[in-house]
Amino acid sequence: MHRFFAELEPSVTVTEQNLADRVRYILRSNTFDVTELERLRREAVPTSGENAAAEDAAPQLAEQTANVDAAVNTPVVVDSDDDGTVAQELELEQMRSTLEEAIVETRSTPLENRPRLPCVALSKRNRAVVRALNPMLVTYLEASRDLCETDSILFGAAMAVCRIIGAKLSTAGRATGQTSDIPAWRIRIEERIAKARALIGRLICFRSGNTRPRIVRTVRMAFAGTNVSLSQPDIMQKLTERIDDLKQRIAAWGKRIRRYTERSTRSNQNRLFQSDQKRLYKSLERPIG
Repeated sequence: MHRFFAELEPSVTVTEQNLADRVRYILRSNTFDVTELERLRREAVPTSGENAAAEDAAPQLAEQTANVDAAVNTPVVVDSDDDGTVAQELELEQMRSTLEEAIVETRSTPLENRPRLPCVALSKRNRAVVRALNPMLVTYLEASRDLCETDSILFGAAMAVCRIIGAKLSTAGRATGQTSDIPAWRIRIEERIAKARALIGRLICFRSGNTRPRIVRTVRMAFAGTNVSLSQPDIMQKLTERIDDLKQRIAAWGKRIRRYTERSTRSNQNRLFQSDQKRLYKSLERPIG
């Protein structure tokens, strides 16, 4: 039994005692019934009839394999006048022309004047365009001499993809200045405060008797969406309430900006204290102007 096992599984190293113990455990635990054990014996040690059948089937399998290989390797002749093939060839030629124009344009454009590439959706059509352009880049990349030229080729390919799929490219160039440290929400709040103060001024002018068309138009816009009419008798009270409401909003927005400024100042001071205490104390002694 050990000799048969070694012939069937030469890569597995097992002793005769270990193999006998495993067989004894399988027989005692009744893991397989008699029919299953008999089937396993036939599969492990095939009979002479099965060996002869296998030998007879081998030439047939070889012949079938040869026929399949011949069928696979037979070239398929496609009619070049087919409309679909011609359309695909024209489309690929147009893509190749667009790619070449984009690469030439990118090579002659300074880095700071390159357009900003938009975000492209991962649709099936866009992926198909990218897959079609990838083989065309091999010629350009193989002829590339340095990283700058490779960068121009890849950027030109990205521009070509955007032009083929119809994505818009910004022509203003990249922004070279540094971004502002002021958060966007603070800028928006400051704009709201400025607009609210301007509106308060117009409302006060109208309450004082100024009825110029621009002032009246602004007051009507201030009460848009409400049931307040400029001809009703309590319009002065409504104006006062509206002015007070705007002042409260301005105060709330200002407190929010003030809280952010104080928190940012404390954070900067803590960071400066950990890195340079002398500089921190000098900044604290400096008069606030």
